[in-house]
Amino acid sequence: MQKKTVLVTGGAGFIGSHVSVELINAGYDLVVADDLSNCDMTNFEGLKQITGRDDIPFHQMTFCDEAATEKLFSENKIDAVIHFAAFKAVGESCAEPLKYYGNNLKSLINVLESARRHGCRNILFSSSCTVYGEPEKTPVTEQTPRQPATSPYGNTKQISEDILRDSVKAYGNIRGIALRYFNPIGAHPTALMGELPRGVPNNLVPYITQTAIGKRECLSVFGNDYPTPDGTNLRDYIDIVDLAKAHVCAVRRMIDDKMEADYEIFNVGTGKPASVLDLVNAFEKVSGEKLNWKFAPRRAGDVIAIWADPSLANEKLGWKAGRTIEDSLLAAWNWEKKLAR
Repeated sequence: MQKKTVLVTGGAGFIGSHVSVELINAGYDLVVADDLSNCDMTNFEGLKQITGRDDIPFHQMTFCDEAATEKLFSENKIDAVIHFAAFKAVGESCAEPLKYYGNNLKSLINVLESARRHGCRNILFSSSCTVYGEPEKTPVTEQTPRQPATSPYGNTKQISEDILRDSVKAYGNIRGIALRYFNPIGAHPTALMGELPRGVPNNLVPYITQTAIGKRECLSVFGNDYPTPDGTNLRDYIDIVDLAKAHVCAVRRMIDDKMEADYEIFNVGTGKPASVLDLVNAFEKVSGEKLNWKFAPRRAGDVIAIWADPSLANEKLGWKAGRTIEDSLLAAWNWEKKLAR
C-alpha cells in the first residue's frame, strides 16, 4: 500500500516540527513548507536527526502566494494538510491587525482553494483555546460558546474556523478538523527540537528557561490578584509531544474515513489547570535553579482561568495526554542548556 503524504505548512516551527516527527514515526510521508518568518532551520534539522530521514522535502515559501501554493499542490500528491502557517503574537496583532488578517486568512484560503482543485480532501486546522475568550465556566467543552476574541490574532482563529466550516459545507469535496489547543510547552526529549522564539519570548516557559540560563534578567509574573487559589492565572499546559500525537490521531481519523461529520472540533489539553506560580515552582524543583522573578501588574487581554475538558478527544481520537508538567519543564530546560552550549 502506498504511503499517504501529509503537507505540513509552518512545519519548521515549534509545533509543526514536533508534529512532523510523530507523523514520520506513524508511517506517513511529508512535504514541509515554511516561510521562516518566525523561525530558522534549527528544528527542521532536529527533525531530520531524530527521524534519521535526510530526504524530507522542504519548501521555503509563503502560502499567501497563490501561485506558489498552487505549484506545491500540482507537483505533489497530497492526501492531507495540517495548516500551522500563521503569525501568532497576540501583542503584535493588536498593533498590526491588518498584517494578521492579511496573512492568517489569505494563507488558509489559498490552501483550501488548491486542496479542492487537486483532490486533497483532508484539512486539519491548528486552532486555539483563544476562541473561547474568557469562558463563563470551566473546564470548557467543544460546546462552550465562543466569546468575542480579545485580540486580532484570536479573531483570525475564529474566522479561520468559520472559513473551514463553511467551505466544507459548501463544496462537498473537502472535510476538516479543527484542533483547539491549550498551552503547548516543553521540547523534544532528545533536546534536538524545542521552542525557539525570535527576540523577547511571548510565552511563559521560554521566558522561564531564558531567565534561568541568564539571557533574561528577571521573569515578570503578570498579576497576583486574580480570583484563583494563588492569585495568578490558571492555564492548561500541554506537553508538545503529547500535542503532536493528537495531530497524528486526527490525520488518521480523516484518512481512514472514521469522521462522524465532515467538520469536527476537538479540544487538546490535559484537563488539569496549573497556575503561573505552579510552573515557576515546578521549574525550580526539576532544574535545581533559583529563578529571579517578581510580580508585575496585570497584562491586558489575559484570561483569568481556562482549561480543557478533553474527554471528546480522548474518546473519539483515542488520544490522551500522558506527560507531566515536570516532564515538559525538564525537556524545555535541557533544550535551553543545549542552545547555550
